Amino acid sequence: MSSCTSCSSSSSSLLLVNPPPRASRNDIRRSLRMSLNNDNTNSNFTSSSLLNSVTKLLWGQSLPPGILVATVRTAWNSAWGLMMSQLAPSDSSGGYSRPASKFRFQGSISPGSLHLYVGLACPWAHRTLIVRALKGLEEAVGVSVVSAGMDGSWEFKGVGGADSGSIGPSLDRANGCRTLKEVYGLRRGGYDGRSTVPMLWDKGSKEVVCNESYDIIELFNSGLNSVAGKPELDLSPPELKEQIEEWYRIIYPNVNNGVYRCGFAQSQEAYDRSVNELFCTLDKLEDHLANSRYLCGDQLTLVDVCLFTTLIRFDLAYNVLFKCTKKKLSEYANLHAYMRDIYQIPKVAATCNFTEIMDGYYKTLFPLNPGGIRPVMPSTSDHQILCMPHGRESLSSPTPVFLK
Repeated sequence: MSSCTSCSSSSSSLLLVNPPPRASRNDIRRSLRMSLNNDNTNSNFTSSSLLNSVTKLLWGQSLPPGILVATVRTAWNSAWGLMMSQLAPSDSSGGYSRPASKFRFQGSISPGSLHLYVGLACPWAHRTLIVRALKGLEEAVGVSVVSAGMDGSWEFKGVGGADSGSIGPSLDRANGCRTLKEVYGLRRGGYDGRSTVPMLWDKGSKEVVCNESYDIIELFNSGLNSVAGKPELDLSPPELKEQIEEWYRIIYPNVNNGVYRCGFAQSQEAYDRSVNELFCTLDKLEDHLANSRYLCGDQLTLVDVCLFTTLIRFDLAYNVLFKCTKKKLSEYANLHAYMRDIYQIPKVAATCNFTEIMDGYYKTLFPLNPGGIRPVMPSTSDHQILCMPHGRESLSSPTPVFLK
């Protein structure tokens, strides 16, 4: 893939701009006093008014001089690198290196004492919400929903939510905390690491049970059948276990984490490698799903849930913000129909909050979108479009009971 040249050509043109004659010091002072006097009478006065006055005096209607552009670019690149090193740690080539989950299952679990913390923007947390819903664990495992704050941390805002029948941001229903960091800090010995979702909490022992998404969905699938509304549903049956693991070894690095490797790449080399692996894998999935309703045949499994939560966000966020621009998901006929098939399974659509998803990416990931402007939602992600017939029933045997 060739490198983009728009930035370098733009910089060159800016360097060739001739600035207007420089204003005298007295002219600048006089104009600034007039500007301040005028702006102080305006209740909407902002610091940008003063900045605009200064820039007009210095170079009029021309573009900023090249030396300023170069200085700002250098400063921004340095600040961007610093922020990205904290947001998205990278390897020596600039490739994104996802931190390992800190808390994995250890010891026994008390089914009646579990509480789930999720963020609706997060695809990893979305997995747990879907399996919780499909298994009928809503009464057994309570949930609190965090939203992304302006600094990128998770906080409780309490604007709607499960009490109104839909999944939305909520207060902390287990501990009454204001932020997820506070919840993590309640555990024995405290905690000063990354406060991530999903997180499964033990209300009795005040301890983090697990914050690894795949561990949690495996527990929800088979470890809580004594309190599940649908204990007969098995999303990881023994006869498909090997296939599920094989597919997960493909989709996790190349699709689930692959979109993040594209968006968080800190070098052209890392981005080119990641985007190629992503779309090669999507092409492979498109071909496979032409003749198979789900990844492992006729039955929905955990690996389908894991793939779905990335696909449902693809055109909303990853295609634009993470620079996964080679194709939109809607251009993949089989993948898009497969996504709609899963979306239409009872209870799944209710776990998809598109406003929270878009806000969580476009308004929170400042290094990737400094202006915080959220684009309009693509029409292919509209609920009515997602509920259109998918025609994938013809690829499988009679529909399983839980899908009816």
